[in-house]
Amino acid sequence: MDLSDLLDVPSILPALRANSKKQLLQLLAEKAASVTGLPERDIFETIYQRERLGSTGVGNGIAIPHGKLNGVKKITGVFARLETPVDFEALDDQPVDLVFLLLAPEGAGADHLKALARIARVLRDAETVAKVRGTQDASAIYALLSHTPASHAA
Repeated sequence: MDLSDLLDVPSILPALRANSKKQLLQLLAEKAASVTGLPERDIFETIYQRERLGSTGVGNGIAIPHGKLNGVKKITGVFARLETPVDFEALDDQPVDLVFLLLAPEGAGADHLKALARIARVLRDAETVAKVRGTQDASAIYALLSHTPASHAA
């Protein structure tokens, strides 16, 4: 599974401004609603409830909020690079500035987990992450995320 299967250039927010974790999730839900055609409130409630179970801040300034939702036709992603990091209650207590929202159909099962693993692998690559942090161009971010070296492929 390649990240280009989950993401496209219009799904990237290259210079998002958010003051809190909740506001960040609301902005991501708004973008996801425009991408999926699903109600923003349903998306927000799904990812917010998931966050209440435990933070999806995985460390190193990265978070991967995710959820399964009725009406999602295929596994879909939204990526945001934040202007200023926000507290996300991450595992390492570091603020988050790169966020990959993942939405999956209710019955996605293993594909949902494979997509999460792929995102985590790409965002574990220090060189890719440094380049993403260094640009505010959505097309450049898309290219960096979707064209990682084959050695990192799933």
